[in-house]
Amino acid sequence: MTLTPTRIRLALLALALGGFGIGLTEFVAMGLLPNLAADLLPDIWSVSHERANAQAGWLVSAYAAGVVIGAPTIAAVAAKFPRKQLLLACVALFTLGTLASALLPTFETVLVARFVAALPHGAYFGIAALVAASLMGPGKRGQGVALVLSGLTIANVIGVPTITWLGQEAGWRIAYLAVAAVFAAAFAAIALVVPFQPGDPAATVRRELGIFSRGQVWLALLIGSIGFGGFFAVYTYVAPLVTNVTGLDPAVVPWVLVVAGIGMTVGNFVGGRAADHSVIRTLFLCFGAFFIALLGLALTAQWTAGLFVFVFLVAAAASALSPAIQTRLMDVAGDGQSLAAAINHSSLNIGNSLGAYLGGITIAAGLGYLSPTWVGLLLVIPGVLLAVVSVALERRAGNRSEGARGVALDEDAVLDRPLA
Repeated sequence: MTLTPTRIRLALLALALGGFGIGLTEFVAMGLLPNLAADLLPDIWSVSHERANAQAGWLVSAYAAGVVIGAPTIAAVAAKFPRKQLLLACVALFTLGTLASALLPTFETVLVARFVAALPHGAYFGIAALVAASLMGPGKRGQGVALVLSGLTIANVIGVPTITWLGQEAGWRIAYLAVAAVFAAAFAAIALVVPFQPGDPAATVRRELGIFSRGQVWLALLIGSIGFGGFFAVYTYVAPLVTNVTGLDPAVVPWVLVVAGIGMTVGNFVGGRAADHSVIRTLFLCFGAFFIALLGLALTAQWTAGLFVFVFLVAAAASALSPAIQTRLMDVAGDGQSLAAAINHSSLNIGNSLGAYLGGITIAAGLGYLSPTWVGLLLVIPGVLLAVVSVALERRAGNRSEGARGVALDEDAVLDRPLA
């Protein structure tokens, strides 16, 4: 079936709308963290706002843990099923999990709901990335990944700030109900315009999980999880950073989130295009920019201009890493493309959970709301070192392969040489 350019654009927009909803459900907790803490942890809030905010950060960690577990499980089991049906199943689970988050009464039950809502996150993005890459055509994998991720990043420009404002005005539960409505719209859009695409009939759980026997896959996962954790160490606690470090009114928080979202959107598209030229060069350049941006934020966050400028740069540099890491995983995964496309989000959400957890520890220890930025700086260093190790091992393997081919050619020459 030949698709018209209009149908392709509509299909890509439908996939991005699902990503938009995921961006809302994943990041809205950051802007509403004090509201969640005050409502769900009133006893702790009355004693210490810092302790309550740090514990409310577990909601972010629970979502991240759901992504980590759900992405490889769903992707490995479901790789042989038609991709459109898998996307619809993922969006349906998002809708139900987000509704439960809005309606359940206690911190513990909301924590469980956030975990459940996150289970299809990686599988959705992985499957959607494969569908988008197919629609885009050869040589545009990085751009296809970036287009799917654009829904998530654009959510941080207009969606998360709007939902944050709604949650501040009408309550965080109303905010989550609005997010569930976005998922319902995404379900309808995907059902209407995304074309049928078969799964991989040869896929088996054993074959998909076989990618974990590849050392380069583990290195790519570690690069994402450790290096990317620095962003979530900062972003999880952005609301108290704005109010307690910079000293601005809570009404400014949505505007800071807008700036972060613009940074994510710009970084995502730049990273996607750069990854199509050189994945490795993109990784190193983005990590360098990320380190500089985090250092700038740590040194200037007490001033309004420093806060806005470096929040933008931190978000842009971190977001540019995502399509590069996903493309790298797909490069080293061999036959397990479905799982590779999904577990990138497990990797990044390990970083999400790690950053939120370590940032919460430093805040609870009384080191202040700027301390997660220094945590982020420390996490960048092992991320870069892992990238160096990955490249060194790849080059060594390439040289060994070239050497083996050279020996084989020499032997062939000897065998082909006429006898004297």
